[in-house]
Amino acid sequence: MNKKIVRISALFVLVATCAFAQENENVASKRELEEVVVSDSKFALAKEKSGKVIAKITAEELKNRPGQSIAAILNTVAGVEINGNQSAAGKNLGYYIRGGKNNQVLILIDGIPVNDASGISMEYDLRLLPAEQVESIEIMKGAASTLYGTGAATGVINIKLKKSGKKSVSGNGYCSIGTNATATQQNQKASDFNQGFSVNGRTTKLSYFAALNSTETKGISQIAPPNFNVHYEEDPFSRLNYLAKIGYKVTNKLTLDFFGNYDQIKNAYDGGFDNTGTSDTNLNTTSSKQFRLGFSPKFKYDKGEFVLSSSFNKLVRSYDELDTYSNSVGFSQYESRSVNVDGFNKYEVAPSFFLVSGVQYQFHDANSVTPYGNIDKESTKFNMIDPYVTGVYTSNVGFNLNAGARWNSHSAYGNQLVYNINPSFDFQSLPLKIISSYSTAFVTPSLYQLYSQYGNSKLTPEKNSTAEVGFETQLGNKKIRWNVVGFYREQTNFIGFYYNPTTYASNYVNIDGLNKAKGIETEIQFALSDKLKWNSNYTFTQVDEALNRLIPKHKINSLLDYKVSDSFFWNVNYQYIDARKDAFFDGNTYATTQVKLGSYQVLNTLVRYEITKNKLTVFGSVHNIFNVDFVENIGYSTLGRNFKLGLTINL
Repeated sequence: MNKKIVRISALFVLVATCAFAQENENVASKRELEEVVVSDSKFALAKEKSGKVIAKITAEELKNRPGQSIAAILNTVAGVEINGNQSAAGKNLGYYIRGGKNNQVLILIDGIPVNDASGISMEYDLRLLPAEQVESIEIMKGAASTLYGTGAATGVINIKLKKSGKKSVSGNGYCSIGTNATATQQNQKASDFNQGFSVNGRTTKLSYFAALNSTETKGISQIAPPNFNVHYEEDPFSRLNYLAKIGYKVTNKLTLDFFGNYDQIKNAYDGGFDNTGTSDTNLNTTSSKQFRLGFSPKFKYDKGEFVLSSSFNKLVRSYDELDTYSNSVGFSQYESRSVNVDGFNKYEVAPSFFLVSGVQYQFHDANSVTPYGNIDKESTKFNMIDPYVTGVYTSNVGFNLNAGARWNSHSAYGNQLVYNINPSFDFQSLPLKIISSYSTAFVTPSLYQLYSQYGNSKLTPEKNSTAEVGFETQLGNKKIRWNVVGFYREQTNFIGFYYNPTTYASNYVNIDGLNKAKGIETEIQFALSDKLKWNSNYTFTQVDEALNRLIPKHKINSLLDYKVSDSFFWNVNYQYIDARKDAFFDGNTYATTQVKLGSYQVLNTLVRYEITKNKLTVFGSVHNIFNVDFVENIGYSTLGRNFKLGLTINL
């Protein structure tokens, strides 16, 4: 779709919505009496009954962070580092939870795993998803393969998309405009545009939600110029998102949910940093197109509930990339298909004990066409069938237990077992909950690692085990919430890339040896008054040398929210990132060189004003107020001081 049409459509919806807005309508939002989480049992569970410290980014918190990306929002959570969120919009993202890496973090959308089966690590690209379509996010850290299977080795990010409201017809329109500049090359021209709208409604039996989003960003180069006198060409980024969800209530016990979405990103990029200064180019472009559809029936009966989550995902990535050796542009395309079917049942054995049992089926295939060789999807595929069971016991005296196991049956490498045990105790006489857990997990070799020209069909899964212990408390009549968790992880069978200097052959291999990671995460929330709230977290992470890349040893996030009035909201956010290690390809020696990146601090602020209650809201934000010049990845540009203005209208 033409970008101008998308913008005009979004603006039209904004104007139309304004015309229908009624100032005298007041919709009071009632806070839930009991906060619930779903990530550690797949069903709603009171947070005090959970044996995990699960970070939850609520709809209200997302409302107070307009104009931010999913990556930037996640980067404020204790124990989570999303590398690349401070760089150019088209920069690849790195997910590091508790010292892990991309393929050890499982991302769910509405409880369904998402990934790119053609990628080396099979990870999902969070750049595909706009924050405006997200209702809430849960982050559960630690090994979780018992419930979620492969990839849930260091954490699970469960993203819940928006759905229909309670009205028969309602809508939402938004737009924002901002600058996009680095600290050394400041400019105040409008370079960041984001706009979209949604319509939704509900009748007695039918519910629906449809949304469109468009984003265009330009202004900076992906790689950083060697000094402020050199100006590299801009690397623009664009994104287009369509989302549709339909629900039908067949009976009071049976509901049917359908979804479909199409996401597309396009961006220019540079050849990757080296120290020869030859990587900047205007010839490299890439696009990713994702199509997902799914069906999820739910059936409730007297003592339980059965859910069938199913989805089909097709993703196509293409690249036009300059080959500096031949001085020609080569074309590459990667295509993957994934099917996920997860049928699980919750059965209440007793009022204090329920069982979750299920079977998950996954199928992945991929093919690619590149200047260096092709991969045929007929021989590049695998499937998995995993039965699993989890028991959840919650007692009246405060003792809770979550324990389970999963049997993974893989078409390429055979079978294996993972399990978890997660006891906790919530003191009745004290505002204190003690948590502990021991969990094992696995990461399946990707199709690329198994079957590409560098593949090794004899690879077996990476394995790890995680132990954690901590506490959670509430003080001062629940005005202060504080939690501390310590973790220790061991991983084996690490999949690495090996080059044989004798035969000049390269391939993926399982590397012998044990790699360890340990750390402490703590978060404190302090309601200074009804209007003023302070939320801060600190993360300490220590990993073995083999894992030590782009992971800060110390990290601090601190957020101060001030509700000046019922209509005026202001916050300020501080972030400290400790020194990290990185590496780059040395164009002079043709070797990989390690470097140490310095620590940095960033301060951001935002104001949001509700002109018309629950109808018309405007916001303004400043990112990197003091225009700090820092390095997130060696040789890549980072964001300096930038401004953004936006508005949202609800019908």
